[in-house]
Amino acid sequence: MKKIHLLLLKAFIRPFFVTFFIVMFILLMLFLFKYVDDLIGKGFEWYIILELMYYASAANVSMALPLSILLSSIMTFGTLGENYELVAIKSAGLSLQKAMRPLFVLIIFIAISSFIFSDYMLPKANLKYGSLLWDITNKKLSFLIKEGVFNNSIPGYSIRVNKKGNDGVSLYDVMIYDHTNTNGMAKIIIAKEGKMYSNDKFLFLKLKNGVRYEESSGRNTYNNPRQELTRMRFTETDQKFDISSFKMSRTDEQDFRNNTQMLNLKGLTRKRDSLTKELDSVNKFSSTTINSYYRQNNYSKGYTAVKTPAKVIKGDILKMLPEKQRLAIIQSALDLATSVKQTTSGRVTDYEDRTRSIIKVQLEYQRKFTLAVSCLLLFFIGAPLGAIIRKGGLGLPVVMAIVFFLLYHIIATVSEKSATTGSLRPFFGMWLAIFILSPLGAFLTYKATVDSALFDVGYFKQIFINLFKKKKSSNSSQ
Repeated sequence: MKKIHLLLLKAFIRPFFVTFFIVMFILLMLFLFKYVDDLIGKGFEWYIILELMYYASAANVSMALPLSILLSSIMTFGTLGENYELVAIKSAGLSLQKAMRPLFVLIIFIAISSFIFSDYMLPKANLKYGSLLWDITNKKLSFLIKEGVFNNSIPGYSIRVNKKGNDGVSLYDVMIYDHTNTNGMAKIIIAKEGKMYSNDKFLFLKLKNGVRYEESSGRNTYNNPRQELTRMRFTETDQKFDISSFKMSRTDEQDFRNNTQMLNLKGLTRKRDSLTKELDSVNKFSSTTINSYYRQNNYSKGYTAVKTPAKVIKGDILKMLPEKQRLAIIQSALDLATSVKQTTSGRVTDYEDRTRSIIKVQLEYQRKFTLAVSCLLLFFIGAPLGAIIRKGGLGLPVVMAIVFFLLYHIIATVSEKSATTGSLRPFFGMWLAIFILSPLGAFLTYKATVDSALFDVGYFKQIFINLFKKKKSSNSSQ
């Protein structure tokens, strides 16, 4: 390998890994901001949150990898151009295409790796991520006793603690309202101090120096109904509360395995074929359904069929019906029409849902390939763009990378939404952004090869000066 190729590889790999982890960190922070309400206040262990972030990072590769390739390629060739190393490389007899060749091989390797990742590893990561996120979002809030606030998390109880000890176990001035009694009368427990401890199923409060108040119905007379209030002092007592519903239970991952994002290419092909067969069966219902309704609702009820010649009926068709059976036939026809309408509307909704499911499967199938191709596309946009702007670091390259990536992401998102609604075919919906930006990559590569000053302000200034001179000379000649 030539030293120049080794220099280019070293100059590219370092910013690639740095930008990849920076972008991944930003995406993970956005993920935490999105689900912060589902994570805070539920008593999760730290390894549960780390596991969720690990699976979420796998789902963010499809956005972090193309952006890091675009940004690192702009930074690499921008730094080389700013330090006049590209000029030295070209003076040594190497063109820009030959200088990009080792990086092109590296990008092909990354693209193939991304395809393998999206087909084999990403479905498994999405499966674990989806099932774990479902369990987290459906877990109840953990039982937290706060100072000076009535806590109603445990069904049937209201607990208030005036002060908590520094050890997190000691409690002072405890008040408990027990509403579990069926007669609607609450029991009240007041204690000066206590301690709490728990296991997986129960929360235990060991209370000291308190009073228990219980109100119950006493002996009633006809004119004087009475209620009895019982007061019991205690030195020490234990209270047990069921908190098993607050524990997070892990859902079986097999329940999510048939989701579109949890399937590889083979699974998506099988699901598409099964949905297509079901859709074909839905399309064949109309004539059979209407005929069966007509037979069941007309002949089976004993109505006399009116035989008409095979010609257009003119005039009032109701006069052709027997007068005694006219009202019953009209009512039967209305019932038949209503029933057919309801059945048809339900089948139309079913047809639209199945069609939308097939479109999602086709979009996910194409997504496996677009990730790899987008890596190649954004490299051929970033590398010549960096050679043209000749600026390294994290200033102008970051701005240019964000602009072009947002352009790619917006086109891809809009086209994918259009394909989901049926405005575009799924193939064009996933590949439209690549088709639109590919000529831009070829144009930038050509401009970088011929050393075009595409982003030089002086170059555009000279163009305007020349146009102004030509216009002035033409006016003077006239």
